[in-house]
Amino acid sequence: MIREPMAEKGVGRRNAFRWRGGEVLRIEGFSDAVFAFALTLLVVSLEVPKSFNELLLTMKGFAAFAVCFALLTYLWYEHYLFFRRYGLDDPLTVILNSILLFVVLFYIYPLKFLFTLVVSQLLGIVPQHNVSGPILLAGQSEMLMAIYGAGYLAVFLLFSLLYYHALRKKEDLGLSKIEIYDTKSGISGHLIHASVGAMSIIFTFVFHGDWPSWAVYFLLGPLLTVHGAMRGKGRRSLEE
Repeated sequence: MIREPMAEKGVGRRNAFRWRGGEVLRIEGFSDAVFAFALTLLVVSLEVPKSFNELLLTMKGFAAFAVCFALLTYLWYEHYLFFRRYGLDDPLTVILNSILLFVVLFYIYPLKFLFTLVVSQLLGIVPQHNVSGPILLAGQSEMLMAIYGAGYLAVFLLFSLLYYHALRKKEDLGLSKIEIYDTKSGISGHLIHASVGAMSIIFTFVFHGDWPSWAVYFLLGPLLTVHGAMRGKGRRSLEE
């Protein structure tokens, strides 16, 4: 009830993009519940430590938890921004959003396992074996990075498809020229993320560990910076 008049008055606009999301849609409420459940699955430990040593062991997992939490929060914000901007709830949006939520939930454990392993190794606290055997067998690190890359690719490809769907409905939504430009920027920005994920998968199987596939993700900073500068320049020209 509150968001509709706020949206009409322009409250919540971001960079001149009119927010068309009024009341929270059922698809948004369901999505928020899924993201909340995913965060629950990231919890370091569900049990209260019974000793100080257990407490210290639990606290060692908070670095990996923080990284996963930040990534999931970023995905939630991208999801939130899309639905505030376009307020879509048509069948195709529901399908794409459902697939996105499925991928997010499916990849929570691989995400948690990967960053727990990486952070723990950096801190020098991960044994090479546990009670069930070796943590990683020969070749499994490559498969782990391929799984992460596939999830990364899928998530941002789905975001780009959502933005492309919004662009196709530009007339129904009444998008302005600047809003159309920003929507295209959203498509290309998410495709950069997806492309880096695809590159990491290719590097994993081409180089077989001789070249660390995770290093590909360092390209995101320069690529997104160049993309933002170019699209920002075009946007300023359009505003003028």
